Amino acid sequence: MRLQRSKVVIVAGLLLAGLLVPVGTAGASTAQASPPASPSTTTPATGLGPNVVVFSPSMPQARIQSTVDSIAAQQIGNQFGPQRYSLFFQPGTYGTPTSPLIFDVGYYTQVAGLGKEPGAVTINGSINVRNQCDHNGSCLALNNFWRSLSNLTIDVAGETGCRKNTEFWAVSQAAPMRRVQVNGLLSLMDYCSNPSFASGGFIADSKFTGAPVVSGSQQQFLVRNSDLAGWSNGVWNQVFAGTVGAPAQSFGGAQPYTTLDTTSVSADAPYLYTDARGAYRVMVPAVQHNSVGTSWSSGATAGTSKPLRDFFVANPKTPLTAINFALLLGRDLILTPGVYALGGPIIISRPDTVVLGLGFATLSPQRGTAAMVVLDVPGTKLSGVIFDAGPKNSPVLLQVGARTGFHCGELQRGGKASDPTQIQDVFFRIGGASAGKATTSLIVNSSDVVLDDIWAWRADHGTGVGWTVNTADHGVIVNGDNVSAFGLFVEHYQKTEVTWDGQGGSTVFFQNEMPYDPPSQAAWSLSPTFKGYPAFVVSPRVRTFEGYGMGSYSFFNQGLPIAATTAFQVPQEPGVRMHDLLTVFLDGSGSIDSVIDGTGAPVTAALPGTASQVVSYP
Repeated sequence: MRLQRSKVVIVAGLLLAGLLVPVGTAGASTAQASPPASPSTTTPATGLGPNVVVFSPSMPQARIQSTVDSIAAQQIGNQFGPQRYSLFFQPGTYGTPTSPLIFDVGYYTQVAGLGKEPGAVTINGSINVRNQCDHNGSCLALNNFWRSLSNLTIDVAGETGCRKNTEFWAVSQAAPMRRVQVNGLLSLMDYCSNPSFASGGFIADSKFTGAPVVSGSQQQFLVRNSDLAGWSNGVWNQVFAGTVGAPAQSFGGAQPYTTLDTTSVSADAPYLYTDARGAYRVMVPAVQHNSVGTSWSSGATAGTSKPLRDFFVANPKTPLTAINFALLLGRDLILTPGVYALGGPIIISRPDTVVLGLGFATLSPQRGTAAMVVLDVPGTKLSGVIFDAGPKNSPVLLQVGARTGFHCGELQRGGKASDPTQIQDVFFRIGGASAGKATTSLIVNSSDVVLDDIWAWRADHGTGVGWTVNTADHGVIVNGDNVSAFGLFVEHYQKTEVTWDGQGGSTVFFQNEMPYDPPSQAAWSLSPTFKGYPAFVVSPRVRTFEGYGMGSYSFFNQGLPIAATTAFQVPQEPGVRMHDLLTVFLDGSGSIDSVIDGTGAPVTAALPGTASQVVSYP
């Protein structure tokens, strides 16, 4: 295949700019454990590696149960370990109402059906995420991160007592549920142990029948393009977009519900499946505009099916040069489970490239570069990846659009409305697993980009954590126009956490915690007259932007009277409209003095856990 000259020039420019290290490998990551008592791994033809475990209905149920239980036992407490797993179920039925298949899902575990539609795989039983209990007997779901459930049907059955006939998905951030049908009771709170606090969460393209979803203690949650049989309650910020059966809009009233009738632009994340001949393929769902309900409600998901041969399949020992050369030659990319220690960035230079992470594949730059750069091309689909900051400060972990210096002629804007770039179930981490540093986690320079379930987290616990240790200024910076975010979770960064500098943008659901650990007010202040930093800033040049269901919380835990002047800051423009905003004092000391630009009551220790609300601004 003849290489496009413009792409060669772009890559050469990146070399000169220092964003790309010309020689290197993905690096040998920390040793990956093989699945315990694995019943089956993918065949050599698929090349998906030992940590992709595939079950079939013909396997003895006891064998399946033993395997999933063994992986769960390893992963439930393995918050910062290197092990990663994908558990795939081939089309068919597993368990029965009288002999159900019931198992738990731990950290870095992807559970998914391999049918083209959710109805192709049925689990009689439940697939659960439950509270974790500490040595004091306090049982919480606040740290139930980095796991997923997708593309199957659960006919809820089994267990006894408090857990009888219940599917528990008691998760916090970075734990998406997509393309799932639950027939029976789903609880997003594990109410069988206390105090059972939870801080989620994200559901998309899913259907629930037979009982209302129990939201319970979930502080906030986003449900997009789904079908509900009811919803129990809210705590601070429950948001629904394009969802059949969603509760009525009532933020500022009896419940903190923000309800949008449609989703302006969406497409579900690409997923692996097997066709009628048993061959592996990747489905890329079609983009929808002003949509309601699931993408599969008519029985078939619209989109493009791609054979596995279109993909370069990488593992943590694959040389970085081989990955980038395959991408340059027009291949899509599958990142199999593991931790990839990168000597430079992965470069996406072709329109409509699909990058699919399996088992929470984790990219960690080791030389102070980006982990991935998407050039000015439309239609990139990136999903299922963790970006973990390395030991040398990276200016950015993921950059979407080159913006200056390396534009591709007519593709300078890097996007188009009919073919948006999609960044889905992509998560960023600064510290926690090890000391890491990155100035900004995500920069979006391209226009027409959809951000769909993003968690950017400067760690507040784990290894390598401290004000001068895991340094990170900003979570997300958006410079492109017509960027739409659905489920934007950004926490603990040391300066403005989100800056929005593009026109025509929108955010549906934003969850933020300000940094816990400022050592003094002087160390954390925008200026001598502005205490702290806003969590979310729409820049003064922006003329059009809309935000819905956006919350910021404080927990300053150094015992100092740290204050933030405001959580949100926007220009006074007719086209900039903010809906359903809130702040909450969680614990600790200090305050958030206003919700947005001096409007909204302060939150302090006088009323912990009580939201200060602004229904509309200006």
